[in-house]
Amino acid sequence: MKIKFIKLRLLCLLLVIIVSSCGSKKSVSTEVTKPAIVSLDSSLKKIGIINRSIVSEENGVLDKLDKILSIEGADLDKEGANQAVLALKNELAKNTKFTQVKLIETNIDDNPGGGVFPAPYSWDRVGQICNANNVDALFVLALYDTDANATYDTFNTKVKGPLGVDIPAVHHSVRIVTQIKTGWRIYDPINKVIKDELPIDTKTITTGRGINPVKAIEAAKNRKQSVLQISQQVAIDYASRLLPYKDNIYRKYYSSDTPNFEKGRRYVETGQWEKAAELWRQETNNEDPEIAGQACYNMAFYNEIKGDFTKAVEWVNKSYTEYGNKKALKYKEDLEERITDRVLLNE
Repeated sequence: MKIKFIKLRLLCLLLVIIVSSCGSKKSVSTEVTKPAIVSLDSSLKKIGIINRSIVSEENGVLDKLDKILSIEGADLDKEGANQAVLALKNELAKNTKFTQVKLIETNIDDNPGGGVFPAPYSWDRVGQICNANNVDALFVLALYDTDANATYDTFNTKVKGPLGVDIPAVHHSVRIVTQIKTGWRIYDPINKVIKDELPIDTKTITTGRGINPVKAIEAAKNRKQSVLQISQQVAIDYASRLLPYKDNIYRKYYSSDTPNFEKGRRYVETGQWEKAAELWRQETNNEDPEIAGQACYNMAFYNEIKGDFTKAVEWVNKSYTEYGNKKALKYKEDLEERITDRVLLNE
């Protein structure tokens, strides 16, 4: 019993230490602008878009079998792919970096269908297409495939008979899960680089009821419209990879190890950053090197919030080099990433 009591006390002490250490820092979220996920050379002004997702003839039998097994409409893949490239064209046309965006018709290439990402174009092929159509780069929908799976269920009900009398009946319900696979590539023929290659999987779920399985499927009328809408949205989202975007980052600062830190926390919580920084600056001269290092860390945080990354790096360097605050090293990496992002945004 005595050993168990000692273990319990040690466990409680450990919990107190963990809670105390967690409570010494506060987290703040702030919105920042991040550079585009995909960055194109500024010389690429005229964009061509190709729908390469049409299945080539030698693979047509397999694709038709896939459609039958997947309960797909004969033209759903074709219509969905067309909606995707049109949506991409409209979205890219809004990008001020491009002077021209157009759809390009090409001969049907070797596309295996069935949800398989085809091999990339050769650079000779890319060059031929660009020269023939007077464009600088190609956006290619390389893959578009829908795959539907239906699950059935039956339930007992009553329907009105010929004489107005309720009679027992069995109704069928169907739940159709449609998987939509798209695959995109961006070709930069000047640098001979595939700037982006992205497969995207999405799905939509539709339900229907009827007196038999066929009628139940027919009742799921909104399936096609849902697939087309999702195809458009996928293309719009893909175009956004070329644009800067907003993101939330989280920063921690020291908030409770001294009265000034505690008061500074209250100033931060009420948006009074200058007053908080004044208190933190005082603590940078604290006789305790640990507290001084924490205060320097907080000053780096304050300058980052202000947008002065140069001073933020100076303070975080001081926190680590002069006072040995190890957390400052990771913070310095975060600051350097933000500096790089700013350079990219200004290009």
